[in-house]
Parts: sequence; C-alpha cells; structure tokens
Amino acid sequence: VQLQASGGGLVQAGGSLRLSCAASGRTFRHYYMGWFRQAPGKEREFCAAIAWSGGYTYYADTVKGRFIISRDIAKNTVYLQMNSLKPEDTAVYYCATASWATIKGSEYDYWGQGTLVTVSS
Repeated sequence: VQLQASGGGLVQAGGSLRLSCAASGRTFRHYYMGWFRQAPGKEREFCAAIAWSGGYTYYADTVKGRFIISRDIAKNTVYLQMNSLKPEDTAVYYCATASWATIKGSEYDYWGQGTLVTVSS
C-alpha cells in the first residue's frame, strides 16, 4: 500500500489549500481514510476521516466547518479542502488508511509521507 500526499504550501491566514492523497496497492472501498496533522513540538492530531464507500465523514472540532474531506473513487484519491486557514493550522499533514472508522492514529495501518502547510498571519 502506498499513500502519496501533496498540495501543501504557504498561504496567508484566511486563505485556502487543497491537499490530495493518492492511494494504491489495495482495494480501498472497504476502508477508511483519515487526515492527521502534526505541528512543531506538538502531538499528532486527528483532522478528518471518510469512508471510501461513502456515507461517512467525521471531523475534529478544530476543523469542523472549515475543512472538507472527500474522495474520488475513480482516481483512488482523497482530498482535504482547507478553507479559512489560521496560523494554528500550520503543520505537516498526513493521510492514512484504516480498516474501521476511528480517530486514533494508532489504528491506522498505512501512512503517507506528509505535506507541509504553513499559514502566515
């Protein structure tokens, strides 16, 4: 299984970015995908999760109403649309896959390499 995260960059506060996670090596329709982030000096934090089969999304309170997780089954890609970005959203963002709906990073079995998002004030 390979997960390739991309789309990070530098953006001003209030701006938007869309992260992508291209997945391969598994039939993903029975699995879940999650986005996590880790800021310098802080623990990894759950952001959002989605079921490949559809019908389920879940967001952390810190991003609810600003971030949108979605997936394109044909492209085997999961997206994280990030709007109204704040300096505290600055972090390395990771995508990961799990066998059930969970917010616990320890229950995700494959991880992408991470993409850096920097939000300037």
